[in-house]
Amino acid sequence: MATAQMALSLSARGIRSSIVRLAPTVHGDGDHGFIATLVEIARAKGVSGYIGDGANRWPALHRSDAARLFRLALEAAPGGTALHGAAEEGVPIREVAALIGRHLDIPVVAIPPGDATQHFTWLAGFLAADSPASSTITRELLGWQPTHAGPLADLDLGHYFHRPPT
Repeated sequence: MATAQMALSLSARGIRSSIVRLAPTVHGDGDHGFIATLVEIARAKGVSGYIGDGANRWPALHRSDAARLFRLALEAAPGGTALHGAAEEGVPIREVAALIGRHLDIPVVAIPPGDATQHFTWLAGFLAADSPASSTITRELLGWQPTHAGPLADLDLGHYFHRPPT
């Protein structure tokens, strides 16, 4: 947060700086982040899990749409601007777990909140968060529109499942 504030404050000195806040899930072929980690946990545990009722949501953005947003930020963002990169404001984790379970042909199960850390390890805190986010202002300011597959459609393409387990 302090680094972002410092970068944004440079606009007071005539430096056109901006920051881009990406959705927690930046997905696409080659992703090694949260979704890929959920797939690996499901493979290792033999179940595709979600915490509680699974209604908590993650904002998401395809990596190609993120790249285009960074380019637009460099070319056109006004100095001192904080931009939000999210195509989907919030994808329910239960739906992500269901797709993983279907592709791996394993059961989809609710993990009680008290067991989440044991099941998901370091990812539990992120997975439990309900953190919808909007990019409406960023879209209006830069004319940016995400065009690539959302996380559920991207997951359904299957590339997360064709990798050898790590």
